[in-house]
Order: sequence, then structure tokens, then C-alpha cells
Amino acid sequence: MEQIKVRFGNDDLIFETGKLAKQADGSVVVRLGETVVLVTAVCAKKARERDDYEPGFVPLTVEYQEKSFAAGRIPGGFFKREGKPSEKAILTSRMIDRPIRPLFPDGMLNEIQVIATVLSVDEKNVSDILSVIGASCALTISDIPFNGPIASARVGFIDNKFVINPNCKQMEESNLDLIVVANANDVLMLEVGANQLSEETILEGIKFGHENLKVVIKAQTDFSAKVGKEKREDIVKHELNKELYNKIRNKVSKDFVGALLVTEKNQRIEALEFLGDKIVKEEMAENPEITETAIKVVLGKIEKEVVREIVIKEGKRLDGRGFEEIRPLSSEINLLPRAHGSALFTRGETQALSVTTLGTIEDEQKIDALEGEYTRTFMLHYNFPPFSVGEAKTLRGPGRREIGHGALAAKALTPVLPDHGTFPYTIRLVSEILESNGSSSMATVCASSMSLMGGGVPIKAPVAGVAMGLFTRDKEFAIVTDIAGVEDHSGDMDFKVAGTSDGVTAVQLDLKIKGISYEILTKAFAMAKKARFKVLEHMAKTIEKPMELSNRAPRIEIIKIDPEKIRDIIGPGGKMIKKIVAETGAEINVEDDGTCHVSSIEKTAMDKALRMIKDITDDPEVGKIYNGRITKLMNFGAFCEFMQGREGLIHVSEVSDTYVRDVSTVLKEGDDVKVILFEIDNQGRYNLSIKRVKAPEAPEANV
Repeated sequence: MEQIKVRFGNDDLIFETGKLAKQADGSVVVRLGETVVLVTAVCAKKARERDDYEPGFVPLTVEYQEKSFAAGRIPGGFFKREGKPSEKAILTSRMIDRPIRPLFPDGMLNEIQVIATVLSVDEKNVSDILSVIGASCALTISDIPFNGPIASARVGFIDNKFVINPNCKQMEESNLDLIVVANANDVLMLEVGANQLSEETILEGIKFGHENLKVVIKAQTDFSAKVGKEKREDIVKHELNKELYNKIRNKVSKDFVGALLVTEKNQRIEALEFLGDKIVKEEMAENPEITETAIKVVLGKIEKEVVREIVIKEGKRLDGRGFEEIRPLSSEINLLPRAHGSALFTRGETQALSVTTLGTIEDEQKIDALEGEYTRTFMLHYNFPPFSVGEAKTLRGPGRREIGHGALAAKALTPVLPDHGTFPYTIRLVSEILESNGSSSMATVCASSMSLMGGGVPIKAPVAGVAMGLFTRDKEFAIVTDIAGVEDHSGDMDFKVAGTSDGVTAVQLDLKIKGISYEILTKAFAMAKKARFKVLEHMAKTIEKPMELSNRAPRIEIIKIDPEKIRDIIGPGGKMIKKIVAETGAEINVEDDGTCHVSSIEKTAMDKALRMIKDITDDPEVGKIYNGRITKLMNFGAFCEFMQGREGLIHVSEVSDTYVRDVSTVLKEGDDVKVILFEIDNQGRYNLSIKRVKAPEAPEANV
């Protein structure tokens, strides 16, 4: 076994190879503290024939898997074994995939699989950063062609100071959760959640993280020199037919420009398809040996080159906008009559409908994670139906893309949500993408922000988001604001920035090239800020501040009771709490510390439930008047329930100022009466009186 160690933050980062998973092309165990991740990389020996090859496609799959034994736990459920990937596993898989994908050779056809398996996890170090680093190292020391190494770091911002790889406890105090992935010179990927920090602070954090991760890159380089394999030369690549490329390029460049400059998305697609079909027929008629795939690959390459020329050389965008121009905006709120809140946000040909639903503590999402169980009170679910892009496909559950986009939008909105103590609701947002032509995740942020305000959620500030694009050619580059689908497809960068007027709340950067400079990053941040303010200005015209809580949303009251009284509220076998729920229709949840959540859509039902709970938890007071109900008649008097679950005796002599021989002539079971508690005897029994109620010194109970 070979090992190399480097100081990374507050702990030693250790790489090991040669002991585990030796049949993989590359295998590395990465340790930080007591968190241990095994990462393997395997490349297929033979390339699979593909009839649907597209330029830029990489046959890469990445899987991140957490094993319950890593935390000393046994999985729940009937089968007692790990099931489908969790949301965290899917997001971490994407985090590994996104920066390494552009670093494989162009046209590579051999399938590559990277698997990160969490073998041990402590309470300090999170496994996602280790998995990215481990993937880079496994590929670097393997025989798989890979333009690495790269490294990843998490940066926190605590007490106005940047912290490299903060532990889990430190992250609870941090205003920043910044993950940067980079090579020695350039940034490859960003994933940022921030509490309304400035663009300048975010950039400083990126540079801080980049500088600190360089030691990890050097460690991988040294490790590869020691244990690395020679790179394979038998990798199969898709070879471009250069003769065919030159022929078609000279023949149809002007036609491509005309088709690409069609403003409307569907008309542009039809024009490109018509041109493509025409060229395929002509070329196959001239040379039957040429395959349709070969022609389409050439056409795809030409299309991307022509788009790049239009943008960089001619300084134009395909839809006629300026480089910093946003597509037309429109929005409206509360268009769904039964929803607690809703908003429709349209930007060009991208449209998101976001719907807010408010629930109670019973609706919290329970997460069973390696770190232990916890609950989530805010959820955002993103759906991308096929009709949004004019396609007919089978509807399936959310894929990795949907989960990733939903997580990004949730990250953008989380910093502005009200404190759960003052707004004790479970919040679920659902974003339905009804049309898509680029940047649907940022449309989700805008629609969801307005939906929350329309539903009466007192958010701290509205949030808007915008996606930036990049086109490069040699040393030239052009950054464009609010990218459309064709710009995303043909460009080099998808850079999403969301935030309020006070600062940034979320950033996500993905590249198709092997890194970008800080010059590009700085300019992109500045342009995104300018665009975000324009979108916020539009949103303010639709809704400026949160509305009143929807009358269809549940009302929630939180009261604190003596923990010793919990058993009285629950009752034997849950009898008492079931009775309260049955009589009022309210929902009641009592926590171990005595916090009691009472919720109901009807205010009268909630008030009644609160009154019943108060009766149970309050101690009876001598001299206080209560509203009671006769429960049983005896020859010596009547029993009366004067507080929830508490009965006292009204002696026949205390029924009336006049003589009563038979109490049944004055009272009957079920009668509502006013009584005063005038005595608690030495056995704890309650003695009540009707006739003494009119005494002026007796205060009436507020029940």
C-alpha cells in the first residue's frame, strides 16, 4: 500500500492506494479525520457502438453511495439494507460529475464509471469534498486519459473571516457555504449558498479556497508520479470526417446563419431540422457509404462554430438582444384559487408556475441521514414535464436534473425565510416548468419568491435569479446575460446567480471547457448583479411585500406547558388528546420539552382546543368562577366537570339559595352551569357552588 499525506485545513488529508479495490483502473481511499471514502474509476476496454453520438458527449456515469455502517447504524425499513439514492447522494454525484466531465478527451467513446463509497463518517468532516478530490486522484493515477488533477474545498465565513474546510459545528455559524473546484490555475465549478453576501465577498472566498486547495493538487501530482499508471492509448474516439466537414462547412455556413437567427425557438428548431434533413439527403445521395450519424456530427459541430462566430465575431445574439439584455418579463400572483399562494413568472419562452402550501409540524420531512435523523421544514420540488419543450415522453419520477435544480432554488430562498420560531409552518413549494427555453431554475427562484409573498410568508426580502453564458474562441470571450436554450447548448458556461437587493444567496457554475479565469468570473458577477436588480424591479411591480396569510392556510398557535402536564394532555392510551381532536377538529402536537403546537384552518376550532388544553394544564384556583357541565346526579348533590378532565361536587346545599330536597328537580345531566371553586379539601377533592357565584369578590375564569 502506498500513502501520501498533506495538511488540509485543520486535519491531515491522506491518500492511500494498493490495498482496496485493486482491480479497478484507479482506486483511492481518501481520509480526513475519521471520514473515509473509497473512490474507484474504471474505463471500459471496448467502446460501445453509438448511433446517436453528439459532439461533446462523454459516456461518463458517477455514483456516490453512503453505507449505513459508515456511521455505525443499521438501515431502517423491512429489508434492512440501503435503498435508492438519497437526495444528498444524487446531489453529491452531480457535484463529482460536473467538474470532471470536461476533462476527458474530446470524442471519447469508451464508457467511464466513477463510484464514491463512504466507508466511515465522523461528526466533523463531510464526505462530499473528499469524494470530488478522490475522484480526481483515482482518475489521475489510473491509465484513463484525464486532464487533471483537480481539487475541491469548502469555504465558510465566520465572524467576517474565511475558514477553509469548516467542520459541521462551524458551518452552523457560517454565513457562507462555498464549494470551489479548480485546477492549479482556473476555476472549474462553483456551488455556493450565502446569507446575502456581496459579490466581492464571494469572489474573495473563491480565491481563498482556490489558494488553499493547491496543496491538494500538488499532492495528487506527487502521488501520481509515485504510483500512477501510463495512460492508455487504445481509447476509441469519434473521428470527425474532415473532408465531409470542409465540404459542408463551405456549402451551408450562410444557410446556418439564417436558420440560427430565427428569433422564435420552435421556428428556429424547424428551420435547423429542415436544413439538416436536406443536407443529409444530399450527401447520402452523393455518397451512400457516409452514415447519417457522421453527417449529423458534422452539422452539430458547424452549428456550434457558427453560433460562436455570430456572438464573438459579429457581436450579436441569435434572438437579436444585446449582451446584457434580459428577455421580456411578465408575472402574476395568486392565480390558483384554492392554493395557499401561487405565482406565474415568464421570461421570454421560459415559464414557471410556483405554488406554495403551508403545513404543520406533522408535514415536516423526516430525513434519515448518516449523520442521524433530522426534519426539514422547507421543501422545494421542481418538475420539468416534457410538454415544456414541446415533446411527448413518458412521465417518470424526478431525475437528477430535477433534483439538482430544485436544490439550487431552495438554496437561493432559504436565507430569506422567516425564523421557524416566529413562523412555525412547514413550507412546500412546487415549481412546474410550463415552458422552457433556458434558465428554468432561475425562473423557479423568481416565481417561488413571489409565490411565498402571495401566500403570506413573511420573507425577509424578494429573491431573483439570472443565468449567464460564455462564448470563447482562442483568447477572445463574450459573456451574455439571461441565456436562452441554444446559447446554453452551444456555449461554454452556465453561471447562475440568485440573490436579493442586499446580496447573493446562491451561485452555481458549470463549464464545458477546462476552466475560466478570474477576469471572466468578476465580469460575470457584475453583469449578473445588474440583471438581478432589473428582475427584482419587475417583481416589485407585481408584489412588493408579503400579503396576509391565506384564509385557506392553517392557523398555528404555539404554547408552552409544564412538561409534567404532558401526560395529562395525552391521557391514558391517548384518550384525552383524541377527545380534544375529535371535539374541535384541531391538530395537536406536544413535544417532550412542553412545546405544544395547535393548528386548525378554523379559528374557532383552534380557540376551543387551546381552551381545553388550558383547562387541563392550569391548576384550579379557589375563589375562581368556571363554566362547568353537570356529569352525574346523586341524592346528595351533583358532580360537575368544571375544567377539562376535572370534576368537583356541588353539594345539594350549594345548588340554590332556597332549600332543595331533590337535586334532580333543579339540575339534569348535561346542563351548563356557572360554578365557583370555594374549597379544595385535604384529600384534593374540589367543592363547588352555584349559589355562591354571585359573590362580588369571586373572579370569573377566562375559559
